[in-house]
Amino acid sequence: MKFWEKIQEDLKKNIQEGLSFVKEGGEAVSQKIGMLTNEGKKKYKVFNLNMKVQDEFAKLGGEIYDLTTKKSKNPLRNKKVVSIISKINKLEAQITKLEQKKDKKAVKTAAKKTTAKKKTTRKRKCATKTKTEPQPQETKE
Repeated sequence: MKFWEKIQEDLKKNIQEGLSFVKEGGEAVSQKIGMLTNEGKKKYKVFNLNMKVQDEFAKLGGEIYDLTTKKSKNPLRNKKVVSIISKINKLEAQITKLEQKKDKKAVKTAAKKTTAKKKTTRKRKCATKTKTEPQPQETKE
């Protein structure tokens, strides 16, 4: 094989390897973007729910204030107050559910990262080990 042909083959091989590397990197980036997008959507939903809860608390405070100025005996028995409290409880449950989903995924990703770190550490340790004299084994007495 001539020198020029060898250079051309090496060049083609390197280009193909580079392209495959770029593809893998692109896939990893797109997966990460997808994860961040989903997390952003969840945070936005939680934010909107928190804003609704804040509005409901404002309504609740207004109702209780009105009832206390009218000298109502127990404002917590009022239908409007009970309705607002039940709305707040439902919104709180929705927020909790969204946050639990986020926490579960965070735990899974952290576990994957830890596993990947352990694997690369093992590989490095195996690659850096050199032959040494065997250690004498302890005898049981």
